[in-house]
Amino acid sequence: MATASIFPAAVVVTADVKPLLNPSSLIIGKSLSPSKFSSIKSSVSFSRKTLTPIRYSSSPTDHSPAAAVEAITNRSKTSLKSRLRGGETLYGLFLLSFSPTLAEIAAHAGYDYVVVDMEHGPGGIPEALDCIRALNAAGTSAILRLPENSPTWAKKALDLGPQGIMFPMIESRKDATKAVSYCRFPPDGIRGSAHTVVRASNYGIDEGYLSNYAEEILIMCQVESSEGVKKADEIAAVDGVDCVQMGPLDLSASLGYLWDPGHKKVREMMKKAEKSVLTSDPAKGGAYLSGFAMPHDGAVDIRGRGYHMVAGAVDVGLFRNAAVEDVRRFKMGLVNESDGEDSLEHDKDVDDEKYWSE
Repeated sequence: MATASIFPAAVVVTADVKPLLNPSSLIIGKSLSPSKFSSIKSSVSFSRKTLTPIRYSSSPTDHSPAAAVEAITNRSKTSLKSRLRGGETLYGLFLLSFSPTLAEIAAHAGYDYVVVDMEHGPGGIPEALDCIRALNAAGTSAILRLPENSPTWAKKALDLGPQGIMFPMIESRKDATKAVSYCRFPPDGIRGSAHTVVRASNYGIDEGYLSNYAEEILIMCQVESSEGVKKADEIAAVDGVDCVQMGPLDLSASLGYLWDPGHKKVREMMKKAEKSVLTSDPAKGGAYLSGFAMPHDGAVDIRGRGYHMVAGAVDVGLFRNAAVEDVRRFKMGLVNESDGEDSLEHDKDVDDEKYWSE
């Protein structure tokens, strides 16, 4: 986990909310004193865990803070595809707010990649471009998730110059083959060409763009239905598909368990798809496996099952959880004050958490 290498002691916070925006599990990259949480009730559960850091370099024993900081600084120098080939496990975030400021914060926090979500977020191409610029300036790779599997959306997204592109709801070899063709110029595909003027080629200044573009872009196909699970092995085997992204919420909906993504049948289907992808060999035409954490299936859990890319949070979900907890703590403090109790160790907390401007 990106922050875990720097701060091995972490606090895992799980909020008891429905997974409208996955995941509800937060992983905060610093060690917090147990007294901070003494007043927290059953609405949010806390457990102290020591996380095994994900390695940032080719050396599996190089887990020092200095090495982690250096790796974060050098993230933008290699493509996502190259890092995956090098054996790294990448940790990311989904960005639904389309806020360049939050994108920039995510990059400086150490996420390896950020998925700018045009499928469920409110933004379009202009807003996505602002987020890509913020991410790239801070050294983090941007992946664009498209609203649909179409050549028009793929063309406009690729011209912005993201480091990856994600196609939703891929259910067959045919769907995956079409997705790849949307990312390739003729004769290898049907992508429209404006490479002499678009951002992806540095507005035509990058003379090597046509020679390198296919190698640089990470193509991700999302398996998120029962039909997709059945064909996961075929999707992973399509030439040009670099990564299969699991979609547990839509998968649970397709199986009739919209509000229960942790249902046994959903888990079984997830494991079936995971096995299909993991048994493929990316070096021999297979694909890497990507997914995002859920309240019942945390980032450390899915990493332990062999996922190569793990999205641990959604920006809107992180803010929602923090805001709800902040209000709850204040309201509880008012109740405690009326009972003559100290307000959640107020004086100590104010001294410890000076995050407001003074």
